[in-house]
Amino acid sequence: MAISQDQIATQLLSTKSLPVSAAWLDNFVSSSALQRNIPLSAVTQTALFRILASDFRESLSTQTPSSLLPVDISDPTVQERRLQGPIPVQVLDIEDIGSSLWSQVEAIERVERGEAIRGREIVRTVNVDGDPEQGVDGADGHAAAAPTQPEAGNSNGPHRLIVQDAAGTKAVAIELKRVSGIAAGNLPIGAKILLRNATVARGMVLLTPDCLTLLGGKIDSLDQTWRQGRKERLIARITEMQREQES
Repeated sequence: MAISQDQIATQLLSTKSLPVSAAWLDNFVSSSALQRNIPLSAVTQTALFRILASDFRESLSTQTPSSLLPVDISDPTVQERRLQGPIPVQVLDIEDIGSSLWSQVEAIERVERGEAIRGREIVRTVNVDGDPEQGVDGADGHAAAAPTQPEAGNSNGPHRLIVQDAAGTKAVAIELKRVSGIAAGNLPIGAKILLRNATVARGMVLLTPDCLTLLGGKIDSLDQTWRQGRKERLIARITEMQREQES
């Protein structure tokens, strides 16, 4: 018996809290040429992989209000509210507000020079066969893992994120408590997050380990554009701040 779209949709909603769009599912099933002997779990996993690499505005349904951010979520006059959820969102921007702008620029430039930080040392890393995660062991010349930090250096946060739901509503999210997996230069743009029982204070979503689940994924085109322009954006902000101080 062939797997139905309803079965896939039910599985994704019950296991990942993702209300998949019927139109997206129809296209997925048509392009996947599903066979009768493929188990539902395998089909669902393939669909999940594609959803996490998609734009939620195209892949998720907006028919259930509880799975969307309030349209007035950024209203600073609302002192506090709770997002029951679960609400799937995607990351559009991430900023380490716990580090100076200059330190972030310097961290990017260290990566550009092929250097990384280990403790208080600057360690030279070598790209072997195109793999940035591999270095060279000076003793025998063989590839060895390089002790590198994420692209942004020691991105300890707290972090400020811009997130977006399936309807296109955007919100600012602040890391109130350290959340493993959230780091500038490490969390891709387009990464998917599930919000549950999150507090919104004065228009900002307060992120804690208890209120979110990182689902993974990214949107390649957005992530590449963000990374390529990050250094220039940081320098532009530094220049703007210097001008304000001089005026």
